[in-house]
Amino acid sequence: VQLVESGGLSMQAGGSLRLSCVVSGVTHDAYSIGWFRRAPGKDREPVGGINVLEGRTMYADALLGRFTISNDNAKKTVYLQMNDLKTEDTAAYYCAADQVPRHCIRRATHYQSWGQGTQVTVSS
Repeated sequence: VQLVESGGLSMQAGGSLRLSCVVSGVTHDAYSIGWFRRAPGKDREPVGGINVLEGRTMYADALLGRFTISNDNAKKTVYLQMNDLKTEDTAAYYCAADQVPRHCIRRATHYQSWGQGTQVTVSS
């Protein structure tokens, strides 16, 4: 399984940005995609995730309402829409794929396949 993230930019606070995660090497839709981020000097943290087959999403509590995950099965692409960006959203954003139980979608240790990351920098 290969994942490629894109869409990271440097931008002003208050703006919106959509990241993409293109998945290849998977012949079915029975997997989940998790989004994670790592800010400078901080541990990796979950952003949220989606069960691709069911379309069910889960989010980190602190990001609920600002971030939205969606998928386009035909394009094998999962999106992370980020609105009202804040300086604290500055981080490298990663997507990951695996067959993950629904209640574990936000747990990084359950994913074996990871993308290379895309950098989002938000300035005030």
